[in-house]
Formats: sequence, C-alpha cells, structure tokens
Amino acid sequence: MMKLWGGRFQKNTDKMVEDFTASIFFDCRLAEEDITGSIAHARMLAKTGIITQEDSQEMIQGLQEIRQEIQEGRFEYRTELEDIHMHIEKRLTEKIGPIGGKLHTARSRNDQVALDMHLYVKKEIKSTVELIARLQGALITLAEENLEVIIPGYTHLQRAQPVLFSHHLMAYFCMLERDVQRFRDNYKRADLMPLGAGALAGTSFPIDREYVAELLDFENLYENSMDAVSDRDYLLEYLSNASLLMMHLSRFCEDLILWSSSEFQFIEMDDAFCTGSSIMPQKKNPDVAELVRGKTGRVYGSLFALLTTMKSLPLTYNKDMQEDKEGLFDVVDTLKGCLEVMSPLVESIQVKGEASRKAVEEDFSAATDLADYLVKKGMPFREAHGVIGGLVAFCLEKQKLLKQISLEELKIFSILFDEESLMWLIPERGVGARNITGGTSPEQVKKFLRKAKICQENNIKIIK
Repeated sequence: MMKLWGGRFQKNTDKMVEDFTASIFFDCRLAEEDITGSIAHARMLAKTGIITQEDSQEMIQGLQEIRQEIQEGRFEYRTELEDIHMHIEKRLTEKIGPIGGKLHTARSRNDQVALDMHLYVKKEIKSTVELIARLQGALITLAEENLEVIIPGYTHLQRAQPVLFSHHLMAYFCMLERDVQRFRDNYKRADLMPLGAGALAGTSFPIDREYVAELLDFENLYENSMDAVSDRDYLLEYLSNASLLMMHLSRFCEDLILWSSSEFQFIEMDDAFCTGSSIMPQKKNPDVAELVRGKTGRVYGSLFALLTTMKSLPLTYNKDMQEDKEGLFDVVDTLKGCLEVMSPLVESIQVKGEASRKAVEEDFSAATDLADYLVKKGMPFREAHGVIGGLVAFCLEKQKLLKQISLEELKIFSILFDEESLMWLIPERGVGARNITGGTSPEQVKKFLRKAKICQENNIKIIK
C-alpha cells in the first residue's frame, strides 16, 4: 500500500517496522479531537480563499460522516495507516475523492498532533477538576456529619495531640484544593493553539491562525512555530499535577487503611468497597484504598518516563515524542478511576466516635496542654516541658493514665497546679482552646467548612 508520504521511497515499509512505529491502536482515542481540529482547519482554508467554500463544505460533511462511523464502531483501523491522522485523511479521500487531499494544505502531522493533544488535555483537565470537586464535597459532608468526633492527631505515627476528626479530613480538602489550583494553572499552558506551525517553520499560505483559535476556543496562540510542535511541557505539567494528586490520595488512603484496622477501629468502610480473603473467612480487606495507594507509583512512572524521553531531544519534532501518548492516556484513566471510586467510598464511611474518644483518653496526648497551663501560670516553657515529661514518666511507672492522675499527685511536680488544671485533661478542653486561624477548635473548623463549601462550589462552576 502506497503511503501518503511515500513519494520519495523506492521500497515498501517493512511489516515489522509498520507494526513497531504504528500508534493507531492508542492514538485512536484522539479521533474526536482530530476531526474537530480538521473541521476548523477546513473552515479557515475556505475563509482565507486557499480552497473554495464548496470544497470546504464537502470536507466538513465527509469529516462529520467519519465521526459518526467512529462513534458507531464502524470505522476500520489498519496498522499500515500508522496513526489517527492518516486514517481520517485516507477515509476522507475514499469518501469525497481527491478533494480530501486538500485538507492537509498548510499543515503538518506535527502541528496537527500537537493540536489534538492540546484539545485532549484541555478536556481532561476539566474532567479531572470536576472529579476532585466531587471528592471535596464528600469530605465536607463526612466532616459535617461528625463535627463532635475527636481522634488522636499523630506525628511519627505516635499519638500526639487530640484533634477533631473533621479537622483531619479538611487537611485533605486543602491538599485537593491546591491540586485544583495547579490543574487550573495547567489549563493556561494547554490553552495555546499550535496549528499553523506546520512541520516546524510555519507556512507560506495566508492562513488565519486567530480564526482557528476562535473556532476551537483557544485563548492564545504559540508565538514560535518551533516551540509549538516540540512543546510537551503542558503534558508534563499534567503528569506532575496528577502525581501530586495521587500522592495526596495515597496518603488519605493510608489513613483510611489504618483507621479501619483492628488496631485503630476509628472507622468502618462499607462492605461494597472492601473484599474478603480466599482462605480466612473473618477478613475484611480495604482493597480499594490499597489499590489507589498502589496505583500512585504507576502515575509517577509515566511522569518520569516522559521527562526522560524529552530530556535530550533537539528541536523540533522527533519520533520519540510518540511516546507521550500512552503514558498520558494511562494516567488519565488511572486518575479518573481513582477519583471516581474515592467519592462514594468516603460517602460510605461510618465513623466510630467512641473508639477514637477512648484512644484519646487512654494516652498522654493532653501532656502539651498541661505544659501550656504551667506556662500560662508563669513558668518558662522549657521548664514546663521538663516538669510534664517527669509527670509522664511517673504515670508510666505507676501504670496510670493522665486522666487517672489526682491533683495531689500533680502538685508533687509543681505547686502551680490547681483544680483548673484537671480540666485540661478533658480532650474537648484542649481541642477547643486551639481557637486560632487554622486551629482544630470547633469554631475554627466550622468557619473553615463554610469557606470550603464556597471553594468546592466554585470549582464546580468553573468547569461548567
């Protein structure tokens, strides 16, 4: 079969080479973008008088019919046609004859594929932000339903200070909000229109790039043709943002896995989001959360693969860049799959407030509040730190919890302790006292939840 680019070649491409270089079986998912871009290109060619209005209309009609064939699963993909661009152009020529060959006037596959990828990433950024916003909504709902629940806060995976469960959840909301901001910023770099760059140097035809950008809803144009066909920064940015988002999801899933274990018992995940063991009938495994955690490495891999591919490529286009697609497509599918399953998983969580309250009371997480109490009585913090450290050592020796300590025993360590100091052993007192911006007090958490709702609603509005 004669290639569309085969005029100067004396031999047919080796079948092994065709199979090795073909991208059609993964870039076929760019069909919609390729047709959309081609229709805009055909309109522009007619507007500028490069082709006739009649030829343009015939091309557009043919492209719309091809779109329908693809949507209905009637379109045939063949390895020898290499990529989605060649498939559509070949089919268009079969449908409307030599006029179809005019469609490629004033463009190259280099700027054509760049256009397709920009359109694709813009679409997927919107979809990603929408899914993040849904998960943010699920976190807000779970937090509001459990506003009074107190859990241990941890450092080094050791119980540190009591916090509101809702405050802990909102930490992940904040991470997701930063992810949204990064993707929205990423959209600016994806919103550059490359068509018109040609193979690398632009074109001698009197095209109207601004008109194409308007048709395709691009805010700006690439101002350097060589940059337009060789830039993959916006893809790397998406992969980088996706990696950060997956890292946040992975950390959240790790908390859920720990909290749902017999050792913690702070939450119960719904049976619909867990699986059992083939040999141990008592098991309830948090497989969904574990798999989200596991898929994070997969996303990282795609980022580093493309970074490595791009690191030493000379300008402009090189066949290496074909490797940008499979990793990106896999990340898009992985990311969306994880986000789609996380929202209903969070919505299904049952919080065990009594178990988490017991964990707070049966540790020494009120120690910092006792030290702060002494400071408020005039003792230097470093001295107070030593006093309470000695008190904890005393409790450990006597096999006592802080809540079991008496005022007489407290006075052994400092005469500054009085009846009020015992109140600081109550978790609600310590939590409520942290009433500063960003603190874990109920007042501050409720204030942040109101702000979080506005952020989440704005994220949904931006997409629509």
